[in-house]
Amino acid sequence: MTKTYNWATLGTGVIANELAQALESRGQKLYSVANRTYDKGLAFAEKYGIDKVYKKIDEVFEDENVDIIYISTPHNTHINYQRKALAAGKHVLCEKSITLNSEELAEAVALAEKHGVVLAEAMTIYHMPLYRKLHELVSSGKLGELKMIQMNFGSYKDYDMTNRFFSRDLAGGALLDIGVYALSFVRWFMSETPSQVSSQVRLAPTGVDEQVGILLSNDKGEMATIALTLHAKQPKRGMIAFDKGYIEIYDYPRGERAVITYTETGEQEVIEEGEMAFALAYEVADMEKAVTGDTSRVHLDYTRDVMQLMTQLRRDWGMTYPEEE
Repeated sequence: MTKTYNWATLGTGVIANELAQALESRGQKLYSVANRTYDKGLAFAEKYGIDKVYKKIDEVFEDENVDIIYISTPHNTHINYQRKALAAGKHVLCEKSITLNSEELAEAVALAEKHGVVLAEAMTIYHMPLYRKLHELVSSGKLGELKMIQMNFGSYKDYDMTNRFFSRDLAGGALLDIGVYALSFVRWFMSETPSQVSSQVRLAPTGVDEQVGILLSNDKGEMATIALTLHAKQPKRGMIAFDKGYIEIYDYPRGERAVITYTETGEQEVIEEGEMAFALAYEVADMEKAVTGDTSRVHLDYTRDVMQLMTQLRRDWGMTYPEEE
């Protein structure tokens, strides 16, 4: 008989709602809710028929019935909650970006290892079935050697410096919010992590990155370009070019469809796998698998590589958050 795990949500925003719906789609429901504002926690619990709401956030870490905590609060709060959850022996699935920097992530990883629990980042690219399918195809050698990856992600945000996207106090900026997807995509397809990184950045008046261009290459000569902006809508497009063809994926953070164009013939092949709507359900399934001992689908190694790149980029820019000063 399959064990049922008790999930708690820490946070009640958009992602927490998706988590509750994902569990419902699997015939499960959230065990409990922790939120900074108790009334919001109550309203969330009522919406999804959840029995337990904590009056104080820290009570979730003390609850012996909680197996897995999903953290979906702002980036800069993640490490403090991870410290408490992991030390209490709870498995943690944390919204991206998993921490602010590599040092925080190394601390969290060490804590997870010490207490024998799973720590994973809720990065949809690592969990959507399409990416596993494409990985198999690429590994077969059908497309030849990887040459170049091109990534776009652009959002048009109101130019309001009190908005969380531009707030230093809430760890805003393009890199941690949308760049993490592009870098995770690049890491998924590159055969080894980038060793050379260069970039250009335009900072907002608050001091966070609002527009970024990144060039990456690794020791195998595989290259990538990334264009990020919070100022203009761009297609969420990923393109992976090999010597025998190229793959295009639109809406790649939750990709469900890829088009392969073969170099020699111009012939196209469409691959469809998984559904965007089930993105959180795939994350839940992979996390529960990891808790049983099969961690092959949580890709903490890729999470670490991406965090190292983001940490290096921000250091190159001289851009820090208050928690790092």
